[in-house]
Amino acid sequence: MKSTIAIDYTPAYEQGGGIGRLTRELIAALARLEDDHAYRLFVMGAGRKPLPALPAERFAWRGTRITPKWWARVWGRGDLPLPVEAITGRVDLYHATDFLLPPTLLGTRTLLTVHDLSYVRVPESANPSLRTYLDAVVPRSARRADQVLADSQATKDDLTALYGIPPEKITVILSGVDAHFRPIPDEATRAAVREKYQLGTRPYIFAVGTVQPRKNYIRLMQALDKLRRDGLDVMLVIAGGKGWLDDPIYQSLDALQLREHVHLIGFADDADLPTLYSAAQVTAFPSLYEGFGLPIIESMACGTPVVTSNVSSMPEAAGMAALLIDPLSVDELTGALARLLTDDGLRTDLIQQGYAQASRFTWSRSAQDLLTVYRRLLA
Repeated sequence: MKSTIAIDYTPAYEQGGGIGRLTRELIAALARLEDDHAYRLFVMGAGRKPLPALPAERFAWRGTRITPKWWARVWGRGDLPLPVEAITGRVDLYHATDFLLPPTLLGTRTLLTVHDLSYVRVPESANPSLRTYLDAVVPRSARRADQVLADSQATKDDLTALYGIPPEKITVILSGVDAHFRPIPDEATRAAVREKYQLGTRPYIFAVGTVQPRKNYIRLMQALDKLRRDGLDVMLVIAGGKGWLDDPIYQSLDALQLREHVHLIGFADDADLPTLYSAAQVTAFPSLYEGFGLPIIESMACGTPVVTSNVSSMPEAAGMAALLIDPLSVDELTGALARLLTDDGLRTDLIQQGYAQASRFTWSRSAQDLLTVYRRLLA
């Protein structure tokens, strides 16, 4: 008899980057696999925009206009025993994709994805109310779930070290790179994207991620200031939505007098990201902590070398194909960026290594790994 699996699609629907993109790509890849399960995609706050087309014979939408914040109050803060099956209907397995496992009916198998524990490892960089919420719901959800997914070995290790989750209960599923992330050499396409985001013609360092403290943008701007003082006429382009605790970032931008050299372009359209990566001299991803670090492998797939941090999961994504730095050291960050801006031999070497590294990560493989976990739980 065919099993029915419910998946929380809400982050894919609500969030532009990061967890949202990961969830969208993973479910799209799952839909392309040969598979006889029936899926119900649960969407909180549905109705504001269209839902993507997925094979109707296998995928059905279960939306509610009630917002994620309301459900967080009910299930997270209030801990009320309203089962998710009130929306999805009876299912054999429920996959919670974004930290919180809601109540389920007796007999429903459960799977929880925990993307990172940055709110524990770097608490000063987290939104205080969100940190309090996650501190309460994540360990409780992880202990109750039949199985936990982690985005990296680093996150798996954190789940065991910080919450005591047995390692045999945690499966690592790495992210992938979509095929549209590839070098875009066409100058007309590059010029059009530069014009769209008002970037001018100067060379730039590219950074991707929400404008928030964990992304380490203040030190990145300090490194840019040092590079410019050393005579390198380069600017910084940051693609990411406005986050939390971001006032000091904008204050530093003014204090360093870098307004004309730093472009905060907000969320970039997914279709434009390959061109933005390809046109950059280097991608900087000096985060203080990451669950994985998609921009690392996306940049590599587009033929742009990467400087990233030597902490948490980022070395897993980068392998030997990037320059790794201490994210707390402006001097190390500046030095690594300067090397990639001036050393053509190093650039060429890392670009070639980057292609090989990025090729290891495919959404097809990620979806197949996820399907294996589903089958194991339903056996």
